[in-house]
Amino acid sequence: MPNPPPLRAAALTVAAVLLSSLMTGCGDDSKDEDLTAQKLSWKDCPAPSASEGGGDSPSPLPGGTKWKCATLKAPLDWADPKGDTIKLALIRATTSGDQSKRIGSLVFNFGGPGGSGVTTLPAFGEDYAKLRTRYDLVSFDPRGVGRSAGVECESDDQLDEYFQQDATPDDAAEQKELLDNTKTFNAACEKNSGKTLPHLRTTDAARDMDLMRQVLGDDKLYYFGISYGTELGGVYAHLFPKNVGRAVFDAVVDPTQTSEQGSLGQAEGFQLALDNFADDCTSKTEDCPIGDSAQDVKDRIAKLLADLDSKPIPGVFPRQLTQTAATNGIAQALYSKDFWEYLTEGLEQAYDGDGKVLMLLSDSMNGRNQNGQYSNITAANISINCADDKPRYTAEYVESKLPEFRAASPLFGDYLAWSMVSCTDWAVAGAADHPDVSAPGAAPILVVGNTGDPATPYEGAKKMVDALGKGVGVELTYKGQGHGAYDSGNKCVQDAVNGYLLQGTVPSAGTVCS
Repeated sequence: MPNPPPLRAAALTVAAVLLSSLMTGCGDDSKDEDLTAQKLSWKDCPAPSASEGGGDSPSPLPGGTKWKCATLKAPLDWADPKGDTIKLALIRATTSGDQSKRIGSLVFNFGGPGGSGVTTLPAFGEDYAKLRTRYDLVSFDPRGVGRSAGVECESDDQLDEYFQQDATPDDAAEQKELLDNTKTFNAACEKNSGKTLPHLRTTDAARDMDLMRQVLGDDKLYYFGISYGTELGGVYAHLFPKNVGRAVFDAVVDPTQTSEQGSLGQAEGFQLALDNFADDCTSKTEDCPIGDSAQDVKDRIAKLLADLDSKPIPGVFPRQLTQTAATNGIAQALYSKDFWEYLTEGLEQAYDGDGKVLMLLSDSMNGRNQNGQYSNITAANISINCADDKPRYTAEYVESKLPEFRAASPLFGDYLAWSMVSCTDWAVAGAADHPDVSAPGAAPILVVGNTGDPATPYEGAKKMVDALGKGVGVELTYKGQGHGAYDSGNKCVQDAVNGYLLQGTVPSAGTVCS
């Protein structure tokens, strides 16, 4: 198995994601079809497949509105728009307000890359009730994800092994095993999804969104991008600046960074989140159950991980909690302050020899449900990142960078440094060192950065604003914790976002919410 995918711009709900595909080549009669003229057939949504994380069909929204699903036909290869097509899975809840005041469809992408919008939007639907007063809420599985030509690599049993491996090798033998497993995983992706892999770049997904805009009947794209969804939105704005309507970027990816710089930034971001977690636990009036001081909390975690490297403890039977699984579980809990109590509980239990809670957190990150089925978030994440990112890193290069990564984060540094070998043996060349998001002439885009964001560090918001170009990006700062800002519930953030999307009121650049 390869090393776990980079913790790069992971979505707000990492558990609610993907694996099987619906990629279909159409017959010769599709060659002359005008895909912008297609009509969507909205029907009751089926229960999510194993590829989308499983579970039940989405429940109606308060008031009784049902979620409806459809498929959009798009070219497999945008360079050959009359060639083979794929089907993209969409979901929608129609506006709750007066039709005469409806603005259009508000399209969401929740990040990853690899996150299923078809499963994530219903999970957060009530949070966007105010936005639904003037918009249809729409999301989709991007190409390569879930039911949209979903990438297939390894089986569930193989993925269990994949996540049990040592992703931070300490010697030559462990390093060889990691690299061999990476090669095996990447070869499985090529074998099972080789036709799709060359067409999974973010530029392809952006072109899909412009087709979606046209088929939904909107003159402009109204968009809410979160995490990697901010990168996708930025690429869309670059390709189609005149088609940008009102757009919000939340939990912002730094578009100027290479994949190495992004991984290093995440090491710093997750270390900051860990520091904040430890400070929070030890600053309360009651005793912190996992340490006497913030430094003691971090020292005990470091010792736990060092011990797990040679002696795993029971996790979720029959699997054991390894050093890698524990690191992954801790990272998952740092995505939201709401999860800190579970991290405290998981660490307490792990110190007593029970790794179940940390293992469940790791499973959530990896898209594994309680039945042992995996969504395709790992396959999609690696496939999209490797299609986008041009750099290919060798083991020797990673070793040379370990001191820098360890300085950024004693806990997460090795993990994120070694994640850089994911694309080393990938079948498709990466597109560029970093995305181009320059969008001269685009409408204002509200860019929301969170000072305590571990996965998309706060500094990325300013970099995105600068890269979008003068008069386009408008920065808003949220002084908070966790990944993203709008779903924190902060009234200042939500009022600013809602005011722009609903009324077109652009907040003053540099607005700060706390």
